Amino acid sequence: MSGARGAFARWLPLIGLAAVMMLVFGMGWHSVLSFKTIGLNYDVLKDFIGRHLAAALLIYMAGYIVMVALSLPGGAIMTVAGGLLFGWELAAPASVIGATIGATILFLIVKSSLGDSLAAKASPLLAKLREGFRENALSYLLFLRLVPAFPFWLVNLAPALLGVPLRTFVIGTLLGIIPGTAAFSFAGAGLGSGIEAQNVAYRMCLAQQSARPELACEYTIDTAALVTSELLLGLVLLGVIALVPVGIKLWGKRHAAA
Repeated sequence: MSGARGAFARWLPLIGLAAVMMLVFGMGWHSVLSFKTIGLNYDVLKDFIGRHLAAALLIYMAGYIVMVALSLPGGAIMTVAGGLLFGWELAAPASVIGATIGATILFLIVKSSLGDSLAAKASPLLAKLREGFRENALSYLLFLRLVPAFPFWLVNLAPALLGVPLRTFVIGTLLGIIPGTAAFSFAGAGLGSGIEAQNVAYRMCLAQQSARPELACEYTIDTAALVTSELLLGLVLLGVIALVPVGIKLWGKRHAAA
């Protein structure tokens, strides 16, 4: 009986997290975060930030933590919006801290619920994979964080299932997301004039439409310039550099064996 209670207690945080995720997606709350929502409330948000900067930063970080912990979409929008509203100097560190805390919460929940039981029941192949990943965990984690080809939520889950230590996960996440977060925050800081121009055009369109103007008028922000080929190439190169220690270690082992 005590074993069943222990298993339930171990699974309870994961069950609770899944329930909240289903509620958020079921109610459609995840779709609230958009450039349109932020843009149309830009003046109100800037006014609040100007009067309550510390509180606004804490609210922003709390929202980032919840979004990442629940694996909700919109990380890029959140980061760009932070740069737009706070300036990149404040938004970048706030985003990094919020994302790291949220990722760590998800990591701990998955690791405590699934990681240990998976390790106990792992097949020889999976056990070997876990051992290899743990041996070079920081380099692999930095690569996965730096290269923008892997979903953020997936990189939160995989290390928990592969036995990565908490300290390594936190350091790898914190350092790995700094370049991309800083770049998106800096790009967002330059969107102010574009937001204001789009707000004027959108409201003029609404005023000219008589029937269901919210459907006839589009609200679009040009974000194509945010993700440049130079930025992607730079992140990939940083990811490759993060794997250099792994390559050196493998070369050393082969050289010693030879």
